[in-house]
Amino acid sequence: MSNSSSISHFLLLALADTRQLQLLHFCLLLGISLAALLGNGLIISAVACDHHLHTPMFFFLLNLALSDLGSICTTVPKAMHNSLWDTRDISYTGCAAQLFFFLFFISAELFLLIIMCYDRYVSICKPLHYGILLGSRACSHMAAAAWASAFLYALMHTANTFSLPLCHGNVLGQFFCEIPQILKLSCSNSYLRELKVIVFSISLAFVCFLFIVFSYVQIFRAVLRIPSEQGRHKAFSTCLPHLAGVSLFISTAAFAYLKPLSISSPSLDLALSVLYSVVPPALNPLIYSLRNQELKAAVCRLMTGWFWKH
Repeated sequence: MSNSSSISHFLLLALADTRQLQLLHFCLLLGISLAALLGNGLIISAVACDHHLHTPMFFFLLNLALSDLGSICTTVPKAMHNSLWDTRDISYTGCAAQLFFFLFFISAELFLLIIMCYDRYVSICKPLHYGILLGSRACSHMAAAAWASAFLYALMHTANTFSLPLCHGNVLGQFFCEIPQILKLSCSNSYLRELKVIVFSISLAFVCFLFIVFSYVQIFRAVLRIPSEQGRHKAFSTCLPHLAGVSLFISTAAFAYLKPLSISSPSLDLALSVLYSVVPPALNPLIYSLRNQELKAAVCRLMTGWFWKH
């Protein structure tokens, strides 16, 4: 039995036992990472370079793309490295850093999704007040508050988690450092303190989700009153994908952290972690850009300009 002071490294979950499957997992993770990097990179470049997209909605979308890039770059490269080189090690410091940055980017994403919901609500339900409620200064303040809150949230959880005494080995049943897996190694009842914080955090996220659902009920009621069929279609095309993305992200993350130990299994834990940590960064560019004509036009202009320059 060892305590946390004597642990120099952790052993992450091996995604496969055979070399062929390890290489297959590496290729799958590489494909997902490249898709996320390409999609989010195009959104960031298009919004930053095209003055037509300098609006609150696209400003928050740029911030969401940054959080997506950060979250997938925090967890997936290490998993790819372990699959390629057939290792499972991650240092104690590296695990703490990975947990901090993962919580930082994933919580920033939740806060930004809430702000984007508010943006859609004001745009559709209170269009005459849009310029006042979502001016450039207000947008900057909201984005800064989201990132600052995410930083404090990640710092609190990371410090709280790694202050626990660990004496149940150093094997984590996950492909990245995740709070529930680290809590399983704790050897004292002090882990209940962090568990209470997690329950509070998930409860807060659920309240945020209810706020989002309530906002969309108001949005859909307003959309149904729009006389123009084209206007209704445009409103639904921007709101429904956002609601679907938020639902997938919050529901899988909440279930991963709050599910009973009786139904916990390595395969279920892995599937849930992939659904809330790997899938959203790769799918969000499609969700928010596939049916947005302005963004698609900006990406085309960006790609065309790059092509002619080269």
